[in-house]
Amino acid sequence: MRTGTGERPAGSPWWWLLPGLLLLGVMTAWGLLRYPELPDRIPQHIGPGGVDAWTDKSVGMAFLPVFLYAGLIAITAGCAFAVTRTTPLDEMPAPSDRWAMAAATMNGRPATAASARRVAGALLMTNALLGVALLPLCWIQWRADQTAAVPAWTWILAATAFLLSMVPTTRAWWADARVRAAGRGVSTGNGAGTAPGRDG
Repeated sequence: MRTGTGERPAGSPWWWLLPGLLLLGVMTAWGLLRYPELPDRIPQHIGPGGVDAWTDKSVGMAFLPVFLYAGLIAITAGCAFAVTRTTPLDEMPAPSDRWAMAAATMNGRPATAASARRVAGALLMTNALLGVALLPLCWIQWRADQTAAVPAWTWILAATAFLLSMVPTTRAWWADARVRAAGRGVSTGNGAGTAPGRDG
């Protein structure tokens, strides 16, 4: 079923939080299993040529990828929640003039509630893919031997996951832009989607 603007209704976005939470749990368990076997010196910085700085083994440094991803989940979930709580354009009061209409359509507000849910879900999907991009860092951080060399596959996997992470949000914002364009001049229940008339 589609709405009056041709938009498919979007389901709850919060299912897309589960892959990120599952990935965080896997990373945590993996780190806990590897920590006792880590050498006394572990990577502190990874450059293009491999590990180029080392530091003493500690929970803070060993679990840095886990802490980073936990923070990323919190930030992304907060952004997704904020998007779903934002009043969409089609529920806003009708603008008083064409300039108010232009301002309303340019402020990044989702076109509809379905668009808001779609964007929120895309943010959570992006979060999960960014978590996948951190897995090679975990592998490097938790190697049992103090080796500076970093295999090429780790960079390839991280770069691929990072690039793929841009796809969900790009598609969601593009879909929202299409709904926004389709809704111009279409009357809604409160008149927010009507085309602005001339002043005076």
